[in-house]
Amino acid sequence: MRWFCLFLGVVSWFSLVGPASSIGANWGNQASHPLPPDIVVRLLKDNGFQKVKLFDAEEGTLNALSKSGIEVMVGIPNDMLATLAGSVKAAEKWVSKNVSSHISKNGVNIRYVAVGNEPFLATYNGSFLSTTFPALQNIQGALIKAGLGNQVKVTVPLNADVYESPDGLPSGGDFRSDIRDLMLAIVKFLSDNAAPFTVNIYPFISLYLDSNFPVDYAFFSGASSPVNDGGTVYNNVFDANHDTLVWALRKNGYENLPIIVGEVGWPSDGDKNANLNYAQQFNQGFMNHILTGNGTPMRPGPIDAYLFSLIDEDEKSIDPGNFERHWGIFYYDGQPKYPLNLRATNGGALVRAKNVKYLKRQWCILKSGVNVSDPQVVSSVSYACGNADCTSLGYGSSCGDLDTRGNISYAFNSYYQKFNQYESACQFPKISIITKTDPSTRNCRFGIMIDSGMAGHGRGFGNMAIDLAAGMFLFLLTYI
Repeated sequence: MRWFCLFLGVVSWFSLVGPASSIGANWGNQASHPLPPDIVVRLLKDNGFQKVKLFDAEEGTLNALSKSGIEVMVGIPNDMLATLAGSVKAAEKWVSKNVSSHISKNGVNIRYVAVGNEPFLATYNGSFLSTTFPALQNIQGALIKAGLGNQVKVTVPLNADVYESPDGLPSGGDFRSDIRDLMLAIVKFLSDNAAPFTVNIYPFISLYLDSNFPVDYAFFSGASSPVNDGGTVYNNVFDANHDTLVWALRKNGYENLPIIVGEVGWPSDGDKNANLNYAQQFNQGFMNHILTGNGTPMRPGPIDAYLFSLIDEDEKSIDPGNFERHWGIFYYDGQPKYPLNLRATNGGALVRAKNVKYLKRQWCILKSGVNVSDPQVVSSVSYACGNADCTSLGYGSSCGDLDTRGNISYAFNSYYQKFNQYESACQFPKISIITKTDPSTRNCRFGIMIDSGMAGHGRGFGNMAIDLAAGMFLFLLTYI
């Protein structure tokens, strides 16, 4: 049972239930070239998503959701918690700008405010322990003052490490000892205000952290060694983890508190266990599981959940692992990664994003004849990967089978595309060249970036800024 305890205690990532299970999607914006919000809203609707969870309250995103009918959970980043905890006025101003106005003027169907995101992760070293609950209280008070207390509910998306089970069984579940009093205060507050408990559950992380974790237990096709908890049999870790939370709530007098699964999914790249096959297997298994409406052994009935995530984000931190940038069921440009039947699409085929504009069909690669041991090659690759995204090059990843020259070309192209195919972005000293021949392989995709209207200018920069940056880089390689 060691692997089950590990899943509950070591993970470091990370509507009240209606008449039927419903599926939503997490829509993040940590991308160098995000799809325009109106295209993403169309993508959501075309694929039958009924709701979306946001990590902030970006105005353009909320405007695009106007009159869409999509239910919205709007987020408050952790770095805002201290301000909102310390000032009722700040909370009222935030609600007025980011909730009230969008509901009344734009017809956005905001149903939840997510106060923080996994603020009690052990890796945060207690940074948000004193601010999360006061911020939650102040936002709730502001919603009531705005006349939205019944329409919009507060919640705190929490990682599954806020609860634990000493014996590794769901029935042993309780809140983590070091934050138990705080958790009970928050749970009581949620219950008093008819608000849900939101939890993020990641079976992938169990496999990532423990090589002895039984792979089949991470999925939904039946485990060779199921967990027997006093006669209740668990064939997958999602149900077992979910019910550990149910037991924690039950033991403390909140058995009927609604639960939302705020994040659940599987990455498709960046690790040997993060691949298209496993991602498709997990996400389809999860969809099949929740759309039965059967729930889990300790909480029968519909499950309210949001897939993590909708689209890949190439600027997410990779401190947890290279897979962090590859959680989407769609690539960065809204192209489906694999068949996935959401029961709202035809034949299991996801619908691709429409009206996406791309830069020219050209790539930056290593010149032929260049000695790959040249110190300038090493420095250039390091620079390119440090400023772009090379997470697909690792062992077991989609581009992990490229040869040395392929690795170098992938790094160069990643940098070139991120900086909008600006000419200076493919001027690694005498070693790079632009080609119109696609260097992609069967498994490895050399991308072409979305045209964000900045072609030739570099993301977020003018010509002069890019010229200076590129010039300094060339100077360092040539003279140092």
